[in-house]
Amino acid sequence: MITIYHNPRCSKSRAAVALLEEKGLTFNTHLYLENPIPKNVLLTALEILGESMIRKNEADYKEHIKGKNLQGEELVNAMLQFPKTIERPLVVNGSKMALGRPIENIEEIL
Repeated sequence: MITIYHNPRCSKSRAAVALLEEKGLTFNTHLYLENPIPKNVLLTALEILGESMIRKNEADYKEHIKGKNLQGEELVNAMLQFPKTIERPLVVNGSKMALGRPIENIEEIL
């Protein structure tokens, strides 16, 4: 089952949902600002996608995470505490994950 961790206010997130719908795929939508991403999913995403998971221009990143040399579970805990620092959209298809920046990344895991 495909899951998209989504922020409907983000144009890239909306484009990712539209792509999945256009392809006629069944998927779960997870509004991660309202309901946190499961910690194990975020840990795996950080392992697979690295620092591209982090929105480094966000004020919360600059204020609470930058310069603290957080890694692994500590970094994930900070990202969960400040969810706007999580890059979106994150699409999970089984054991494969991709960020929809650019949108073509998602097509590679479908």
